[in-house]
Amino acid sequence: MIARFIFYFLETCMEHDNHYIQLLNTSLRVFFKDAVRVTLKRPSQAYHFLQTVRWQKRAVRRRSYWAEQGIHVPPIIIFSVTNRCNLHCKGCYAQALNRTSQDEMDDPTMERIIAEAHDLGTSFFVLAGGEPLVRWNILDITERFPDIIFLIFTNGLLIDDTMLNRLKKQKHVVPVISLEGHEAETDSRRGLGVYERLSQIVQKLHHRHIFFSVSLTVTNINMPVVTDAMFIQSMVDSGCKLFFFLEYTAIREGTEAWLPTDEERDRLNRAVESFRKDYPALFISVPGDEEQFGGCLSAGRGFIHITAQGDLEPCPFAPFSDINLRNMPLKEALKSRLLSVIRAHADQLEEGQGGCTLWQKREWVQSLLESAGA
Repeated sequence: MIARFIFYFLETCMEHDNHYIQLLNTSLRVFFKDAVRVTLKRPSQAYHFLQTVRWQKRAVRRRSYWAEQGIHVPPIIIFSVTNRCNLHCKGCYAQALNRTSQDEMDDPTMERIIAEAHDLGTSFFVLAGGEPLVRWNILDITERFPDIIFLIFTNGLLIDDTMLNRLKKQKHVVPVISLEGHEAETDSRRGLGVYERLSQIVQKLHHRHIFFSVSLTVTNINMPVVTDAMFIQSMVDSGCKLFFFLEYTAIREGTEAWLPTDEERDRLNRAVESFRKDYPALFISVPGDEEQFGGCLSAGRGFIHITAQGDLEPCPFAPFSDINLRNMPLKEALKSRLLSVIRAHADQLEEGQGGCTLWQKREWVQSLLESAGA
């Protein structure tokens, strides 16, 4: 019966978007179908993902409606809710970008933006930072939007028993724990003892049957470990059902040697495809998976980025903005000239040497701002 419902809702989504949007909507539907599949041993979580499939149907319709009104609504919003962090990881892009010291948006403003995105048809929020759980009351906001899936990319060290109890109740909120591999790789980048503490937190997530994910920043240093089947098996055995493989972007000067080579990127792509066949989990590779959409999905093609200060940017790695959301509705902000011009030049967004395409072409993005007098 569950499978029949899944089939119905996946096959009746809207078909009015252009080709890459159709592909993206299809991928989101496949994601939720697979999410139900990998959580069938946890009926309450599987049921929640099934309910989310129903919301996705409505969300696609809303995005299509607004597209007809000339407003390009992305299915995914990356929201860096703070610049603060309790760690100082080597090569951290957020620290390297050194964003403005302007005050962070308050909770009511953040909630207003999320509510507007919900009404426009956004399906996912990726909560990032800094360390998003520094804003410990972020779960007060996510609790009010059970239709949206919130992926919280976190170093995990602030997840205590109180937060575990709250995560247990909010099945639409998925903690995404950042790891670099085993103890040697993780502690080398994040600090001595971090891996041991994260192992304990992962164990607690597993024992409380909380759906969680891991995020693996892939460099040529940890590539052999994170693509090793034994490592993946160990994480699956620990309860992980969702894996993100994020190719490192060399924003911090002196880390260019960390970048995977073309051969290593090919090996990563092959490994991810193999994992999808061999393990009962979901595997997402960035930017590898974007290639089927014609390259980078930033600037609203698939996602946008909102900074803690409210700037609307094409991507977390491209700190350029011509609009701020503090005193502007999201619907109006999405008409941003900068985002529109970037989308219109899709040929510029074809994936290059891995990592973030817009960061590699940041001089071009900067020229767009200058030409507009922003």
